[in-house]
Amino acid sequence: MTSLGTPAATATDLQDERLATPQGITDNVRAAIRRVRDGDLGSLPVIGGIVVIWTIFQSLNATFLSSTNLVNLSFDMVPVGVLALGIVCVLMVGQIDLSVGSVSGVSAAITAVVMVKHEQPMVLAVLAAVAAGCLIGWVYGQVFNRVGVPSFVVTLGGLLAFLGVQLWLLRGQNAINLPYDSTLVRFAQLWFVPHWLAYALAVAAAGGFLATGWVRARTRRRAELSSSSLQWLVTQSLLLLAALLFAVSYLNRTRGVAWMFVFFVALVLVMNYVFTRTKFGRSLCAVGGNAEASRRAGIDVRGVYTAAFVLCSGLAATGGILAASRLAAANQSTGTGDVNLNAIAAAVIGGTSLFGGRGSTFAALLGVLVIQSISSGLTLLNLDSSYRFVITGAVLLIAVGLDSVARRSRQAHGRG
Repeated sequence: MTSLGTPAATATDLQDERLATPQGITDNVRAAIRRVRDGDLGSLPVIGGIVVIWTIFQSLNATFLSSTNLVNLSFDMVPVGVLALGIVCVLMVGQIDLSVGSVSGVSAAITAVVMVKHEQPMVLAVLAAVAAGCLIGWVYGQVFNRVGVPSFVVTLGGLLAFLGVQLWLLRGQNAINLPYDSTLVRFAQLWFVPHWLAYALAVAAAGGFLATGWVRARTRRRAELSSSSLQWLVTQSLLLLAALLFAVSYLNRTRGVAWMFVFFVALVLVMNYVFTRTKFGRSLCAVGGNAEASRRAGIDVRGVYTAAFVLCSGLAATGGILAASRLAAANQSTGTGDVNLNAIAAAVIGGTSLFGGRGSTFAALLGVLVIQSISSGLTLLNLDSSYRFVITGAVLLIAVGLDSVARRSRQAHGRG
């Protein structure tokens, strides 16, 4: 048995550099360069895009990167970000859901009707809305699996049908206002993490990253596989800690870190664990890569499809609740307009492949950051919303183009 910092001479995956895990700092840098050269770009394009977008808007308006505006940005990106997280689930299996906006609108209407009109507890209203979203996803899965209707058509029908259900629930009312003193509204507008706790969460996140990496490295060592060195894990953790502490310190100059944003990040991390460390997550990637091969390997392909639709609709319902809470009202326009397109665009811009089998929950976080940054920057410049549609569409086209080119490059270099 070798120590964590010493490479295992008998590591079986070292016979193929595509399978081996880089160990030291130099190895990781070389591996990153090799992956980019082979077409595995990862999050590099979207991170570069964020830097460019932020640089341009900051040069045009010095308020853009102010602590106040970034706090507002962290609030505004959450509802659409949760919807985008659901879109990642269905894109992973090579399908699509065009109704996430309508489902979010229905869930917002259910929440308002149960809380305000029927005067039921908030918890019951939230559970009813999320349950309705999950039921919608289950229906999509059954129609897709048993009838064979393409997901595009199933969810397009859902988009129209549930928009009608939303209007019926509101029964001609333009809006149903949520109580301003309710927990939902305070959570989405007024609740911030205490400054000391925000710093503690940053330290805990970096420590958790180090602990997780160390456990994974030890497990691979015991299986006689290559693994990252302790030096590299510590370096990564320190860089992450420095970035988180700086972000927290900057946001704390004004109101601080919003609890709603913390909720979104926690949801991203939980879903990332599900995607990367569970059998279900591996099944999602396998089905998206090749459904027939997955079926022959013993994976319940129909069950995976249904679960993906349920997750997507359930997260859409959650996003609708957050959107209504943010506005302190559920109205006829909740979930309409460009909500659908923004959610799908965020997932794709963030790096989730339209071809299935490749994606990450962090794609939702990065993608919605791009979209909301564009929206926030144009608002500060007092420009018409038409510019936002044009710019967002151009960014989406570039993202899909890069994904297509990178996919061909990966196949040419044997990386799938």
